[in-house]
Amino acid sequence: MVADPGSRRRADRPPLLLVTGLSGAGRTTALRALEDAGYEAVDNLPLSLLAPLVSAAVERPVAVGIDTRTRAFDPDALVRRIRAMARVGQEVRLLFIECDEPELVRRFNETRRRHPLAPDRPVADGIARERLLLAGLRGAADLVIDTTSQSPHDLRRLIGSHFGLQGPSGLALILQSFSYAKGLPRDADIVLDLRFLRNPHWQPELRARDGCDPAVQAFIRGDEGYQPAYQHIVALLLSSLPGYRREGRAYLTVAFGCTGGRHRSVAMAEAVASALADAGWSNRLMHRDLDPQPDDGLSLKRDMKEQG
Repeated sequence: MVADPGSRRRADRPPLLLVTGLSGAGRTTALRALEDAGYEAVDNLPLSLLAPLVSAAVERPVAVGIDTRTRAFDPDALVRRIRAMARVGQEVRLLFIECDEPELVRRFNETRRRHPLAPDRPVADGIARERLLLAGLRGAADLVIDTTSQSPHDLRRLIGSHFGLQGPSGLALILQSFSYAKGLPRDADIVLDLRFLRNPHWQPELRARDGCDPAVQAFIRGDEGYQPAYQHIVALLLSSLPGYRREGRAYLTVAFGCTGGRHRSVAMAEAVASALADAGWSNRLMHRDLDPQPDDGLSLKRDMKEQG
């Protein structure tokens, strides 16, 4: 059977990224971050123009923002269209951005904006209606990002980590340290608890430093439980990452936690990131609860680590 030439052409094109989610959750911020990352970003494109956009010749990835204000918005029809495009060889990814209701209400109240689905009713009514309307899209999403506890800068960092960083491995791997006191990362796929290690916080000379500091790292490595844990973690990831890639996972976030998110989790994430990079697994390292970087606050703690 001869393959459809159009299918071959579409398969050669960059993937199409559809960005949707709850109003106020950060969809516009995500689109701007994607545009900064080199995507051609189009917001509120009428669904009737989606096919012509895909069929047009493009030289860079395209990100399209779609929400309940989009003309002729039909979530079920959109899911069917995504599946139809996939059948003819066009790679389509769906990003869904959500947020808890209390935080959305706070954001709308602070900006004094009306909810698009509740112009003359309480904001909570619009949120509930929109969440129900978008349930099918959320279920079909390749990636769901919850921005409840994230600032716009945090969201931009996540977008930069998840999109445009897939290297030869075909798997976007993010290693993230965090503080249990500030809550679990909502997008974590694997969570590792480092609170069994000795805490440098109780050493006056180390308290103000963080897990990137050689003295702090040496103190943590001196714990008799460190080396076995480090070896087991690296072995676990090296044995499981090929399986995640084989199963078609595009993104994987491994989170390392400790009480304050400054010492033990940071040191272990740093060590594991280096070991994985040495083994050929490109990764992006993020330290969620360290102090912001001194530049514009958008930089990651470390750029993508690549073999060699």
